[in-house]
Amino acid sequence: MLLWINGPFGGGKTQTAHEIQRRLAGSVICDPELVGFGLHRMTPRPLRGDFQDLPAWRQGVYEVLDLVLTKHPGTVIAPMTLVEPAYFDDIIGRLRDDGHDVRHFSLLAHRETVLNRLRERAFGRAIQFVAGKNAALRRETFAVRKLDLCLDRLRAPEFAEHLWTDHLTVPQVADHIAASCGLTLTPNTDGPLRGRVRRAWTGVKHIRFD
Repeated sequence: MLLWINGPFGGGKTQTAHEIQRRLAGSVICDPELVGFGLHRMTPRPLRGDFQDLPAWRQGVYEVLDLVLTKHPGTVIAPMTLVEPAYFDDIIGRLRDDGHDVRHFSLLAHRETVLNRLRERAFGRAIQFVAGKNAALRRETFAVRKLDLCLDRLRAPEFAEHLWTDHLTVPQVADHIAASCGLTLTPNTDGPLRGRVRRAWTGVKHIRFD
């Protein structure tokens, strides 16, 4: 089974994926973004655009996920923003056509909720303290620029199942996804402090400098 966790940038995809992975034995995360970073590193900077526009990215993600779904016995988790219907069909549609069990979830939230999460992402709190509350958003220019498009596109029926996360914690989002798929997660035993530390560490590990 593939769990594709979609949503706007800053919507909680990566945190949710790691929460599911740590509580679901045998599950693995296959991050489609890494294929894009590889393509960017092969390309001179002036030629780098949105790697999702490259057919090589869509083909590469499809092939890797097809391989892992065929060979790996556990659940596969792919956290990735994907809002172009044609690109969705290129990857998720093809995997379904091949007979793979693909469960797709769009993590939605109101615009201000996502902006607040972007401000807090990674070193956002420290940046705000030094440079003001909007400094973190200046570091998230691409995410903010794409936010309205993402929220609009992902509300469409073809991007269901929709999950509104404004008032849900990361463990609660993971629980909802697992229940919808008939999966059983181990209980979440993190207290508030441990949960914050765990999510902060996950955020630090996913800081990108490309």
